Amino acid sequence: MDRLPSLPAIRAFEAAGRHENFSRAGEELGMTQAAISYQIRHLEDWIGRQLFVREKGRVRLTDTGKRLLPAVSSSFANMIDAFAAMRAEDEDVLEINTAVSFGGTWLSSRIGRFQVRYPDLAVRISLSNEVVDLARGGVDAAIRGGRGPWEGLRSDFLVRMHFTPICTPAFLRENNITKPEDLLHVERFAPNDSLWAGWFAKAGIGAPEPKQGIVLDSQLQEATAMLGGSGISMMTPMFWKADLDSGRLVQPFDIIYLSGSSHWLVHPANRVGVRKIERFREWLQEELAADRGTLPEIWKPL
Repeated sequence: MDRLPSLPAIRAFEAAGRHENFSRAGEELGMTQAAISYQIRHLEDWIGRQLFVREKGRVRLTDTGKRLLPAVSSSFANMIDAFAAMRAEDEDVLEINTAVSFGGTWLSSRIGRFQVRYPDLAVRISLSNEVVDLARGGVDAAIRGGRGPWEGLRSDFLVRMHFTPICTPAFLRENNITKPEDLLHVERFAPNDSLWAGWFAKAGIGAPEPKQGIVLDSQLQEATAMLGGSGISMMTPMFWKADLDSGRLVQPFDIIYLSGSSHWLVHPANRVGVRKIERFREWLQEELAADRGTLPEIWKPL
């Protein structure tokens, strides 16, 4: 005896069981009522038990049919999900999640080049400082900050997190900032953040005294506040290269503080080889390679 009955018979039973109506099952599957009835008979003969009670003008499941239907329906649902997932891997929309500072600056200024290279792929970038659950779907890949790597994910090192004070030329002049110690006495964004303590230590200065100050969620917000006329912030110079090159922003000192974290591109390990992810991964590394002429220490993982 075969281990499974024919798939058409199983499909007919599942539809007929859900509707408890052979005609509706036939309409759903594009079959006649007689064909549904034939497949059900075939399945009942294979099992050796009756699955439906035939009454005048209607049918209803027997106890055997009621026990079998949930398992069969669940199996079909799992198959539908599996095939949908396979199709989704080849769809033309790439969903990327990234931290606000990285995605809103460095990545956003370059992503148009990816679109030009792969015009058949649409890209959606969501910005969030919360860690997304890639296992739940909805996001193909994420740019995550941390020490990495992570179990169950393919993790590609991108760049070390690095920071230095950045401000506007006007703020620099107005506060007569000429040496690192001068920053102890000016308005600093997130003045009690450990990044400031780390930078001051790198500059050979003791930890600053705690003080009140403005705390914002991202470098994007800090840049907006600075351009509005106030404050100096610990920022990532590679994110603001265009503004620094143009003189819109300035980096008063060459001292760079390296944090203990890095930026990583991550995606579920079971999706290695998916075209849209692989193309983005390759392109991202090419773009980063163009920036590797400066600060060699930031390109080495911990």
